[in-house]
Order: sequence, then structure tokens, then C-alpha cells
Amino acid sequence: PDNAFDYVVLSQTLQAMVQPKAVLSHLLRIGKRAIVSLPNFAHWRARLSLGVLGRMPVSRTLPYEWYDTPNLHVCSMHDIRDLVEQLGIKVVREIPIIGGRPVERAWWANLRADCAMYVLERANA
Repeated sequence: PDNAFDYVVLSQTLQAMVQPKAVLSHLLRIGKRAIVSLPNFAHWRARLSLGVLGRMPVSRTLPYEWYDTPNLHVCSMHDIRDLVEQLGIKVVREIPIIGGRPVERAWWANLRADCAMYVLERANA
């Protein structure tokens, strides 16, 4: 039912969903807030792998070859911000994760963060 939970958690899954926009909308229909984490495909190592080596990245955070990855969508921290704004969702908190550790403030986070975590709520909440 609507507003059944205070928080709904979706960890390292949104990029593997067929319809991520619908998933985000449902998260904030059933919960007052959502905590969402996902890999940041704009990380400098991913860019380097693709730009210099010409290959999709394989790393600790993205441990799959291109042909067996569960990831259907590749996105950056900037892409997520744009999507949630488009859906009328407010970013309460954005937490870059660098080297497996959450960082409160990171210069050039979109380039440096392996992953990111977001606390989201409906913009009209």
C-alpha cells in the first residue's frame, strides 16, 4: 500500500531494472523516503578503460564482462540527478562512495566515485 514504509532500500539494483523510472516512482509511492545506491559509470577508471583501452570496464565495483553483466543501463551521478528531478523527486542527500568508503564532500565526485548513494523523497513531501 501507499506510504507503508518510512524507508525503502534499493541497493546496487536500479541500473539492472528494465524500467528504472517506474521503479523509482513505486519506491516513493510505498515509502516516504528511498535509499538508492548504484555504480557510477562515469568513474575515471571506467572512462579510462573505455577511452584508452576501448573496452568496457571490469573492476571491483563493476565485476562483470560486458556479455554477462546484470546492468542494463549505464549512468553517472549527473544522470541520476537529472532523472530524479524529471520525476519530481528531491535528493535529500547524495553520498559519493570512493574506494568503498562514503565521503561527505568530494571534489569532482562524478569522476572519482565508484558508486553513489542517494536519500530521496517526493518533492512535495
